[in-house]
Amino acid sequence: MPDSAQDVLLKVRDVSKSYHSESGSLNILKHVGFELSRGEFLAVVGESGSGKSTLLQILGTLDDPDAGHACLAGQELFTLSQNERAHLRNRSIGFVYQAHHLIPELSALENVMLPLLVGGENKHQAEKISIDLLERLGLKERLLHVPAKLSGGEAQRVAVARALVGKPSLLLVDEPTGNLDEATAQNVFQAMQSLCQQEGTAVVMVTHSMTLAGQVDRVLCLRQGQLVAA
Repeated sequence: MPDSAQDVLLKVRDVSKSYHSESGSLNILKHVGFELSRGEFLAVVGESGSGKSTLLQILGTLDDPDAGHACLAGQELFTLSQNERAHLRNRSIGFVYQAHHLIPELSALENVMLPLLVGGENKHQAEKISIDLLERLGLKERLLHVPAKLSGGEAQRVAVARALVGKPSLLLVDEPTGNLDEATAQNVFQAMQSLCQQEGTAVVMVTHSMTLAGQVDRVLCLRQGQLVAA
């Protein structure tokens, strides 16, 4: 848990989410609450369909809860307009998914530069920052390769670089190594973890892998819609 109020980056309180259909309502999240320290690496585990990805979508302002509150660096998330949310995501929140979602026509370097250019950075500086980050992730020889020319592990490291290039305070990670073999998964995870530690980035990672979960600062389990200590 955070050591002091000053260390708290993310506060989540009483977040609930249900999905409704003709057959009835399904309560996915029920009064979820936790705090995340600046620079802390948190893993969320749980059975398939337990709502882990839904939680990340809500924390990333891509979905709204039915009830509850979440504050990132003192900013209440669910009262923001869509434009304000888009700005927040570009500046403060990074995303890494199981599929890398790289733009196939762009090189590794261009994929990483894109968030900076969208955020208004000039091309020369965006290129400099992106090259440095890709080199730190061991991709110096892959800068000009398009995604189809990269291995699965390389493509996922490019996705990590793209997520972190804007120096977000929070990284949301959904099954980042689910498509990779065990050795490659460990390599990608360690590269991501090391970079986040260097940058002081807080992480919420959803994973089925207890091997990866065993290497983070804290693990919570989503069970019957609620987060509990694992």
